[in-house]
Amino acid sequence: MNILCIGGGPAGLYFGLLMKKQDPTHRVVVVERNRPHDTFGWGVVFSDATLDNLRAADAPTAQQIGDAFNHWDDIEVFFKGRSVRSSGHGFCGIGRKHLLNILQARCRELGVELVFETEVTDDQALAMQYGADLVIASDGLNSRTRTRYASTYQPDIDTRQCRFVWLGTHQTFDAFTFAFEQTEHGWFQAHAYQFDAHTSTFIVETPESVWKAHGLDQMSQEDGIAFCEHLFARHLDGHRLISNAAHLRGSAIWIRFPRVICKTWVHWQDLPDGRRVPIVLMGDAAHTAHFSIGSGTKLALEDAIDLCETFAKGGSLADVLQGYEARRSVEVLKIQNAARNSTEWFENVNRYTGMEIEQFAYSLLTRSQRISHENLRLRDTTWLEGYERWLAERVGVPNPPQPVPPMLLPLQVRGLRLKNRIVVSPMAQYKAIDGTVGDYHLVHLGARAMGGAALVMVEMTSPTPEGRITLGCPGLWNDTQVDALRRIVDFVHGETSAAIGLQLGHSGPKGSTQRGWEAMDEPLPSPSGQPDAPPNWPLLAASAIPYGPQNQIPRAMTRADMDALTAAFVAATQRAAAAGFDWLELHCAHGYLLSSFICPLTNQRTDDYGGSLDNRCRYPLEVFQAMRAVWPADRPMSVRISAHDWAPGGNTPDDAVAIARLFKAAGCDLIDVSSGQTTRVARPVYGRMYQTPFADRIRNEAGILTMAVGAITEADHANSIIGAGRADLCAIARPHLANPAWTLHEAAKLQSHAIEWPLPYLSGRDQLYREIARQKAQPV
Repeated sequence: MNILCIGGGPAGLYFGLLMKKQDPTHRVVVVERNRPHDTFGWGVVFSDATLDNLRAADAPTAQQIGDAFNHWDDIEVFFKGRSVRSSGHGFCGIGRKHLLNILQARCRELGVELVFETEVTDDQALAMQYGADLVIASDGLNSRTRTRYASTYQPDIDTRQCRFVWLGTHQTFDAFTFAFEQTEHGWFQAHAYQFDAHTSTFIVETPESVWKAHGLDQMSQEDGIAFCEHLFARHLDGHRLISNAAHLRGSAIWIRFPRVICKTWVHWQDLPDGRRVPIVLMGDAAHTAHFSIGSGTKLALEDAIDLCETFAKGGSLADVLQGYEARRSVEVLKIQNAARNSTEWFENVNRYTGMEIEQFAYSLLTRSQRISHENLRLRDTTWLEGYERWLAERVGVPNPPQPVPPMLLPLQVRGLRLKNRIVVSPMAQYKAIDGTVGDYHLVHLGARAMGGAALVMVEMTSPTPEGRITLGCPGLWNDTQVDALRRIVDFVHGETSAAIGLQLGHSGPKGSTQRGWEAMDEPLPSPSGQPDAPPNWPLLAASAIPYGPQNQIPRAMTRADMDALTAAFVAATQRAAAAGFDWLELHCAHGYLLSSFICPLTNQRTDDYGGSLDNRCRYPLEVFQAMRAVWPADRPMSVRISAHDWAPGGNTPDDAVAIARLFKAAGCDLIDVSSGQTTRVARPVYGRMYQTPFADRIRNEAGILTMAVGAITEADHANSIIGAGRADLCAIARPHLANPAWTLHEAAKLQSHAIEWPLPYLSGRDQLYREIARQKAQPV
């Protein structure tokens, strides 16, 4: 096969040498526009795991790269005049030029043809010149090939918010260093690491607004570098910062990172000579990952490894390329998701600067959500246990006998002290009769209260019969319902150390629907179709907009409707207090009545309750304030919101912060941060802890306690969220349906005894801890 690689960066060179090694009869040509020793970066970073992949693919290349690496295990964070260092991270740095020279030499050794100083302006003409059967477009971030065939590749390029400059210095660092410096206009950060005996990479980054405020956009290259030298002087120890981009003028050395995603990676091109040739994206031409997770070169090399290994397995050219794209696009997406989290952390450093350095450093280390609490324990047990003790002292648990996992730390909210940070989410059960809970709810909620969680929430409960979602949903409009709920509250208080809360809400346009295991969110069957079925009841909403094509059109609320419903919420609040609940939550999310006011897609009002965000929040705030006025002052109140409508024209995370600030000013203690379900056109992006970033933003920008919810399934998730200050509580839903004692069992997996078990269960506890300890001791 004749193979043409356009672009002599790591992807093109490595794929070329691997294919030539695999089959010496291949003709492989790599065409590069620059000279062999040109490069415009400094050092690149690999993890120990990446180096292992290189050894498996081509041991001689990996040996040379490994011999040239500067290896370190530590990360050091400098912030507000202090530093924190943790170990066990296992990274390697190598000069980009040295890496390219190693790959070039290995290519020559294997017989790959290298063509330098050749600008490729017509890939088709070049493919015909070399008789290419396969063209690899490894022509980098600004790929001409990707641009030429954009209709096939469908690139999505997102230019990020920070400006950064890639510099070098002869100051050497014995740890991967993150240095943060504050100016009168904002924060700058440096990412620094040594890559050879005498040189380090030194990347300086700041939000574009800060960059412009300092006039860096108007400075010469020399003046901009001098600014950075002065700002980071304490870290440079008299050494200069160096640029190897003399070809750029003025502020052009400062760039914004473009995140590249391509829908497809393979384009089949009919050449003028009559042949049909695939042109395949590889490396930065296909995808980019922000430098803050150091994975760009890793991804390029692993692209090359994957495609080469796929060829080795045989099959048609089309099948090989299809398999390559399918596998690599998934793997790259995982890295890009982590990179997005990391990018956003560095774009919003100011969000976290209220933290002390201990938590700031923990937040930085776990920013991508790929490094978790227990992963940090594996890397540096001493450091993590020290952080756990520090965190415990901050919440009033001095000198614990053993370090306490963050999820098991107590939390004080008004007069209520929660024993840990785990909450059983309010989950609809559809088992009430005439709005009244019964034995099912006693067993359901009682079991979960005995299962270790600090707070157990009763599902959304309506203040009126018409405010129920389904006929099986609970209500709180009469004394019978109060008595039934008090029975459950008394059990929880009498038999467990958990607190119990109630979520009040009105279904609005999503009411009069079927139970969850029937046709969720769809209206009740027509009586004509099922004679025994009850009729649907009339619905209320902010505007006369149905939730779906089959749902009723609700009546837009009048001022009289608002007054009546506010009074019903107040009465239900008083009944909840009489029943003895410790916590009260108002449901303003998921497309229910109060959410229909907040969401611009469902609120089309032209009065004082529509239009601007302040207006759209006006009625929900009226309800909340009326409830807060009659709810006991020493008991907490929270509000659940949809922090993202996941739909064009809907509320965004920016809006969520503003909504949280409004409720905070009204006396709300905590925001329960969910998202979506406000409209059927919503398209959420699901994933592990996918809603946690919204809770993070609200907590650290609005300055209010938050509860994270959504795809939190294990203690490691909860510990990472609480430890990093992304939220103050973690609400666990589906795992608690599967396992009422989820919290106890997750604590046992950690071998932590910082949790209380019901006395009758102690023998079961001891056996569980022994069994888990035995399993951990067994060799893998």
